[in-house]
Amino acid sequence: MEMLGPPAAGQLLISAQVGGGDYFDRSVVLVLEHDDDGTVGVVLGKVSDEPIPDTLSDWVPLLSPPAALYEGGPVNQDGLLVLAQLASPASSPPGWQRLFDDVGVINLSMPLEVFDGAFAHVRMFLALAGWSAGQLESELIRGSWFRTMARTEEVFGVPDDLWRRVVRRMGGAVGRWSTWTEDPQLN
Repeated sequence: MEMLGPPAAGQLLISAQVGGGDYFDRSVVLVLEHDDDGTVGVVLGKVSDEPIPDTLSDWVPLLSPPAALYEGGPVNQDGLLVLAQLASPASSPPGWQRLFDDVGVINLSMPLEVFDGAFAHVRMFLALAGWSAGQLESELIRGSWFRTMARTEEVFGVPDDLWRRVVRRMGGAVGRWSTWTEDPQLN
């Protein structure tokens, strides 16, 4: 079992509340920041119905498949966040801030030319997931979330069935949750 300490950037929050139908049902959230003021993250596996804004159309060729906008969460609906994996772990382009390993956040105010060839994977998120001070810790105590360290392939891989793949990877008692089915008679 992983010893993770307090929530931190680069950790995944995996919903332990399945079948309830709320926003976070079977969701996987990448923690971007955690401090005394609260926690901010993005939901990784929800492809949005919203089109990519015309002002960001130049980014589309850089996006990892499926090249779409993702729903990052239920708060800050106007916020846009872009995550990227470096093409070369030794590089660190201006306007890119490391979260974990070779994955970080891109500053969209930088000109696109600065990033030419810098990234292996890019993903765009509309909105965020957020918790006020102490809220996430309270939810962790109640057992609402499992936690593990993020892997690059979970951030940029195919979003289908992400929740099931992550809990299966975690193994043990958590891994058994990967067999959960919507039909209660089969659980």
